Amino acid sequence: MHRLVLLPGLACDERLWQAQLPLLQASFDVRVTDVHRRHADIGSMAAALLAEHPGRLVLCGASMGGMIAMEAARQAPGRVAAMALLGTNASPETPDMYQLRESAIELFERGEARDVIQFNAGFAFAPAQAEDTALVKRYVEMILDGGVEQLIRQNRAVMKRPDALAHLPALACPLLVMCGDADRLTPPEHSRAIAAAVPHAELEWIAGCGHMLTMEKPDAVNAKLMAWLRHLAESGVLR
Repeated sequence: MHRLVLLPGLACDERLWQAQLPLLQASFDVRVTDVHRRHADIGSMAAALLAEHPGRLVLCGASMGGMIAMEAARQAPGRVAAMALLGTNASPETPDMYQLRESAIELFERGEARDVIQFNAGFAFAPAQAEDTALVKRYVEMILDGGVEQLIRQNRAVMKRPDALAHLPALACPLLVMCGDADRLTPPEHSRAIAAAVPHAELEWIAGCGHMLTMEKPDAVNAKLMAWLRHLAESGVLR
């Protein structure tokens, strides 16, 4: 059985996959990588992931984790047996978003990280979930636990990410693209662009969901992800 590697988003850790891990671990050899915490750019993160997990891999990346997964598939296409991308963006950073991140980094350096992340939670979740104070608290604490240096370094890595759309048309492995229909951080058009670049991609929407799919709508995410993985196993893609 190929190893299933879960790639968290920016400043996230294994808690991002808390609702998925028990279900996935019952059927697969699952690991949660932390390469985004130990390397300075998307290319180095992807290279470390491939070095630390030998053999054929199934990659499941959320947001920034999806960017690393796409780069790993570019670096070693023969190593990636299948890939799931949740709420991510294959395009380079736009000038407007680059400036927004620079402004956020300035606030992080001034000791205002909690205020910035607390404010950002209003955009990270769909309106209904943004009113769940316990859920938002879990998100904020997870993001802040890594420290300001992590926030700055990972934001800079995302700002300098490669253009994955340039190589996605060559992707031969099965691809699942999943997005919240109310995602305001990586809006649906980004998932549509990925699916359009890979004709055999499967595009799935999570209704009433924002950017934090695995935390906001865990049951819906689990159902779609497990159905896709089981289909791959039954069809012989995963041996």
